[in-house]
Amino acid sequence: MQEVITFSTSAREVLVDITRDVTEIVKQSGVKQGIVNVFARGATAAIMIQENWDDSVQTDVVNLLRKLIPNGVWLHDRQDGNGDSHLKAGIVGPSESIPIINGEPGLSTWQNIFFCEFDGPRRSRQVVVTVMEMK
Repeated sequence: MQEVITFSTSAREVLVDITRDVTEIVKQSGVKQGIVNVFARGATAAIMIQENWDDSVQTDVVNLLRKLIPNGVWLHDRQDGNGDSHLKAGIVGPSESIPIINGEPGLSTWQNIFFCEFDGPRRSRQVVVTVMEMK
């Protein structure tokens, strides 16, 4: 089974919690044991599993990446000003695979799935969710 989640983002750099959407797709699939792959479409976006107890971890992630990969100093900035966005997305990576356990993503209590926006805001972003059953 494969579904696409479509949404907008509100800032240049932000982590968007998509855990509920992914969990709902897994439940709708009826798969009890397997793998769910979550893939960000776009060269300036990524997927990350991270804590969601409060916003501080997400803010820390964005602030760390800003310090490590500043805006405006990369060769690609000459084309469209988002060289840092491409580098951040490449380091974090476009996808995560999560085991499905008893019909739900096998995340721990403090793990959530985040879409990482590094070149927003965007009117339309897409995440492809692929559910695979183990036999």
